[in-house]
Amino acid sequence: MSKMLLASVFQLILLLCISPLISGIIRTLKARLQTRRGPGILQPYRDLNKLLRKRMVVPETSSWIFTAAPIMVFATATLVGLLVPMITAQAPLSLFGGVLAVVYLLGLGRFFLALGGLDAGTSFGGLGSSREMTISALAEPAMMLAIFTVALSASSTNLSEVVRSAIGQSWRFLAPSQILAFAALFIVLIAETGRIPVDNPATHLELTMIHEAMILEYSGPYLALIEWGAAVKQLILMTLLINVFYPFGLSLDWGAANLAIGCGTYLMKLVILSVLIVLVETTNAKMRLFRVPELLAVAFVLGALALISTFLF
Repeated sequence: MSKMLLASVFQLILLLCISPLISGIIRTLKARLQTRRGPGILQPYRDLNKLLRKRMVVPETSSWIFTAAPIMVFATATLVGLLVPMITAQAPLSLFGGVLAVVYLLGLGRFFLALGGLDAGTSFGGLGSSREMTISALAEPAMMLAIFTVALSASSTNLSEVVRSAIGQSWRFLAPSQILAFAALFIVLIAETGRIPVDNPATHLELTMIHEAMILEYSGPYLALIEWGAAVKQLILMTLLINVFYPFGLSLDWGAANLAIGCGTYLMKLVILSVLIVLVETTNAKMRLFRVPELLAVAFVLGALALISTFLF
């Protein structure tokens, strides 16, 4: 029991500390690739610190939902982070849920964030909430198909069991089903984190913004929780990609030597995936909003083909 508690505390600290760093790395790499100086890698930490010290402005027309939404976004993302194997194959809370728990908890946080955008009573909030729900309705099935493809080989929906099976059969990352599922989940990662070509987090134009439209009325610590929760969610989706499909460097149990090796390998894979995300963002333009479902339909088809190919081959 004490070992599981220590593992939970360690992974929780790692999750909360690394998530803003990955956002800073992506911003810096993108700026360098565009020949700009850009913000520093530690800028997300400064932004969170500034927001946590500011006072909040709450709309008079809002209810308890407006207050509960940031807490639910942060809490659900953090809880999901403890269900996903990060440093070792054994997730701290793997016994309390698997793939379905991950999808539903992320969906719960998104649901409350959409309600928070509607609760403020502004036109931008309703616009962003409507767009967010449309994208989530298309992205969640694709994500489930991609993860179920790997779960079939492990005969379990528990992510720890899936990663253990992947470690024992590391050659499977060359299988067509694995490649198709990885591509589907990568498209879902781009959509869920609001990145180009689906969304542009750096703009506040009415015709383009999705996630930003829901949080325009938030400020201070509430906005800090939302931004931190979004960074944690991004890290979770990236962790699923690198640990479920490419479990190199993961050990089967917690230990001092295993933690050191696992942390180094984990950070290296995160940086490589961050470079891939930056390359996709800088080589593509923002899509029209009505063409985003077509991109997510491609992810769904890739996930379905991946699942079917596991039975054919």
